[in-house]
This record gives sequence, C-alpha cells and structure tokens, in this order.
Amino acid sequence: MTGNGTIAATAHVFAPATDRVDWVDYAKGICIVMVVMMHSVLGVEAAAGQTGFMHYVVEFAKPFRMPDFFLISGLFLSRVIDRDWRTYLDRKVMHFAYFYVLWVTIQFGFKAPAFAAEQGWAHVGYLYLESFIEPFGTLWFIYLLPIFFVVTKATLRVPPILIWAVAAALEMAHISTGWTVIDEFAARFVYFYSGYLFAAYVFQLSGKARAYPALALAALALWAVGNGSLVHLGLSDWPVISLALGLAGASAIITVGVLLARMQWLDFIRYFGEHSIVIYLAFFLPMAATRTLLMKTAVIHDVGTMSTIVTVVGVVGSVAIWWACRNSRLNFLFERPDAFWIAPRKVRPSLQPAE
Repeated sequence: MTGNGTIAATAHVFAPATDRVDWVDYAKGICIVMVVMMHSVLGVEAAAGQTGFMHYVVEFAKPFRMPDFFLISGLFLSRVIDRDWRTYLDRKVMHFAYFYVLWVTIQFGFKAPAFAAEQGWAHVGYLYLESFIEPFGTLWFIYLLPIFFVVTKATLRVPPILIWAVAAALEMAHISTGWTVIDEFAARFVYFYSGYLFAAYVFQLSGKARAYPALALAALALWAVGNGSLVHLGLSDWPVISLALGLAGASAIITVGVLLARMQWLDFIRYFGEHSIVIYLAFFLPMAATRTLLMKTAVIHDVGTMSTIVTVVGVVGSVAIWWACRNSRLNFLFERPDAFWIAPRKVRPSLQPAE
C-alpha cells in the first residue's frame, strides 16, 4: 500500500476476508440501538417537557455512541482503498449519496406540511435545497461518511501519523461553527481514521477479549465506572478527556461485541448490526408515529417507559419496513438500482457502513 504506513498495511493480515465478522455486527448493532435510543428519548422528553430514567442511559452513551460507529466504519477500509477512483467513488460516495437524496426527500415529504404551516411553502423549498449542503435531521451520518472516505484516499501520500494528529487536535478543539459538516468532521474524523489506521490493533484487541473473557469483563467494569463518573461530573466534554472516552468507549463496545459473539447471545443485536443502515434510514417513521400515538393517547405516563417503547418500535419497525419492501417494487428504498451505479459490480453489496 502506498504511503499509508505499516500500521494500516498490516490491517490486511488481521482483517478477515469473509463478508461478515460476528463481533463487528454485534458492535454495530449496539451502536444503532443507541442511536435510535438517543433520538427516541430526547424526542419523547421534549414532547413531554420532562426527563425519564432513559435520559441517564443516553448521557452515559454520549461519549462513545458515534465514535464507535465511525471507528468501525473505517475498520475495513485498507482492503479497498487502493481501488481505482471510479470504483472507489461508486462504492463509497454514490452508494451513500443515493440513499441520502432518497431518504431526505422522504423525510421532507412527511415534515413539509408542518414546515409550511410555520413559514410557508417557499421556505420548505429553501430547506430542501439547503439539506444538500447542511445535512438534514438524522441523516448527517451517511452524508459525512463519503467525505471521510474521499479525504482518506486523497491523503494517502501524507504521513498517516500526521493526519491522525491533526484529526485528534480537531476533535479536542470542539469546533462549533453551526455548520454540521464542519463541526462533525472535526469531531468525528479522528475515530474513522483510527479505525482505518489502527485496524490491526483493533483485531488484536478482539482476539484478546475472546481468549480472556474474565479479564475483558473486569476491564469493562473499570471502564463503565470511569466513563459514568466523568459523565456525572460533567467532564466528558473536556479536551483530551473527550477523545480518550471516545476511543475507550469504542474499545469497550467492541469488547462487548466480542463477548456476545463468543457466547452467541442476543443474536438479534447481531442482526440489527448486519442491517444497521436499514435501521438508520427508516427508524424515524415508526419512532415519530409511536411517540405521537403515546403522547396523544396518554395511556402511559412514565416518560422513561414511553422512551423505551419508542426505541424498541423504532428499531423493530424499521426492520419491518425493510422486510415489507425488499421483494417488492419498493426495493429501491433500500437497494441502489442499476441506473445509479457508475462502476461495474461483481456482487450486490449489503447496506453497511464499511466493506
């Protein structure tokens, strides 16, 4: 591999050639559930005007929820980064661009009447156009991923440790311009690049966790106490600490994924991880519908319980939508049609953040 150092190059040795890695799917499953949980909990609490017990779970997960997702997204990049630009852009840009444009349009279709009632239909058109430079709602993750892929390939000849150092400095700077792409790039690129650059060490960690489960559980306990304490003390957003908690939390979720895969427990979590982008794209529909129903009927008064129900329905409901569409004319909602490919394909890739 040209110019990206021995660390990334040795990732080929540790990254398996199979399409699925059980603990990766478990880790992604945990992450996507936490993402849905965050949106569900905060949405219910905003509508109810009060917080519930799930608020503390969301706060505990905040330091590592997205860092782990981005780190795993970069984990297998060394296997494909040397592809020609046309193929690379097809798999790493067009793939996500197609789903972003499609689903931002779907989300606008549901939210446009409310926007129009507030500021008129002309403003709705403005907001829709703006969504192509300012990621809309929950879709910012798949907007940002192609940027990470392109930047990483474009900087192959730059010393990787220099790129990592700059990315780490950006994260610790806590940049806040108000523009999602700028702010989230600064906050998250270091985790994506860490997954790419240190993939060999991540696979070594997974091997150690599988071989020594008791030691892994002890390390997880120490991490949970440390992470929870720093969050409780309000220190988790401090420079250096935020980066350390992000990397430590990503390692912890990977370890949990390895232990679950080792015992073959909670297989539905693995399934959610295998279809994490399906959930990411569609969860807003069942989530919003369930929240509205619970708030209007008032059959449940506990905010924490409502948040839990909305989370579960958001995850399961999005998978149900995919099941209903996958063998129908609506399959294009979750699978990119041939017309939107710019490079030949040998196999039809699954919907996942990383190959």
